[in-house]
Amino acid sequence: MADPGADTGSVGKTLRTDLPHPARMYDYYLGGKDNFPADREAAELAIAAFPNARVAARENRAFMTRATRYLATQAGIGQFLDIGTGIPASPNLHEVAQSIVSDAQVVYADNDPIVLTHARALLTSTPQGQTAYLDADIRDPAAILDSPELRETLDLARPVALSLVAIFHFVSDEEDLHAIVRRLVEALPSGSYLILTHGTADFDPDAEAFAAAYRKRGLPFQLRTHTRVERMFDGLELVEPGLLLAHRWRPDDDGSIPLRDAQVGIYGGVARKS
Repeated sequence: MADPGADTGSVGKTLRTDLPHPARMYDYYLGGKDNFPADREAAELAIAAFPNARVAARENRAFMTRATRYLATQAGIGQFLDIGTGIPASPNLHEVAQSIVSDAQVVYADNDPIVLTHARALLTSTPQGQTAYLDADIRDPAAILDSPELRETLDLARPVALSLVAIFHFVSDEEDLHAIVRRLVEALPSGSYLILTHGTADFDPDAEAFAAAYRKRGLPFQLRTHTRVERMFDGLELVEPGLLLAHRWRPDDDGSIPLRDAQVGIYGGVARKS
């Protein structure tokens, strides 16, 4: 349930490979190859604390895919702002959106150079659509909203889907995550949507040990309850079936083996701005 793109403060703008990095740890959970020994060691310690970490990461990405597909197919959304991009792992948000809306416009925002380097190299738009990459921090929403990259790619007079997937468990209460969400949503027109996921220990107390494993490496991590995550959607209309564990939100009927709630440990929801 680690965030693929949040700034940790301890790694920030450097390209240190001797220190664990949450984007590379997440890549390791997903079976990727863009990670180093320090990332793998830290990830294995986190997995030892919460053995379902890989399941949670996989279900988080699957939720993002389904939510994006729902908005492109059923809500007619063709513009997306994804903050906390993470190291690309197909299918990426723009691949899902542009497979449905070929001229979809997507802005990826992240503040880590290793993520942005991968994104610029690998995230290629369809000829009809457009993707842009923005170096910015979720804690500075004004810098995101006022950036030339965003203004030149998205039309803020038309609805936009704001994707905040697995990013806020790296933001502390002191940094007022609710104010960050409000500022971003306020800038979007009526008919826009918020996609959001967040880690929780509501179903398995071992998830707190997972979060502690990150903090021991200097990587901030804070799990939150359903009530606290639901507050992030204040003022918005949650799309049915509401805020649920990620695997329970509009699951694909693919015959896969059902998961226990304790295996997932990450909430997911989509909401509309009226």
